[in-house]
Amino acid sequence: MSLKTLVVDDHEAARLGLMELLVGTAIRVAQTVADGESALRYLDEDRFDAVLIDVQMKKMDGLTLLTSIRRAHPDLPVVLISAYDYPVYLARAAANGAHDYVLKSDSATKIEQTLSHACENGSAYPGGRLDNLRKKMSETIRSQQLPPELPVTSREAQVLRHIAFGLSNREIAKSLGISVETVKEHVQNILRKTGASDRTDVAVRAVRLGLVD
Repeated sequence: MSLKTLVVDDHEAARLGLMELLVGTAIRVAQTVADGESALRYLDEDRFDAVLIDVQMKKMDGLTLLTSIRRAHPDLPVVLISAYDYPVYLARAAANGAHDYVLKSDSATKIEQTLSHACENGSAYPGGRLDNLRKKMSETIRSQQLPPELPVTSREAQVLRHIAFGLSNREIAKSLGISVETVKEHVQNILRKTGASDRTDVAVRAVRLGLVD
């Protein structure tokens, strides 16, 4: 059974390349579009099994499109694709509800497995990039294991890790299942306890001290 897939990428060569790459797999590229607005229109007019979205697009980036799709089609499997294996892209993809994340350099088999698993199980491929990062973002951080430069609670350490990954308060709230107001309170406590001047300052410290390794 083929999976009817919508591909969204603002580069024609990339769209055609994915169509060609996935020929003969379980993924049937039924439609390709160059921007987010067109993608949302097609999703309202037709039924797709999955959507494959480029992260970096000029008119509407993939993460913004992901957020819009989640509001209109909360259960639709969405996989992001990028030329870059950046932790911040992965973290934001996870926080905003992407099912998975693949690279443009991945094989047809890898992309097929990822999309198929997302459709069949509603989750990221076990041991894949997004699965591993989600585990990292949700794991408990014991305050006593933190260096003295980070005198924060376990929950504050979780929030700090999310800050270091470049997530906004709203994205942190979605990722951890807490309110935005609670996130703001944690951020204020983190800045006060560490003496950091702002989010960028404390994020750099967290990275330097190995909180996002």
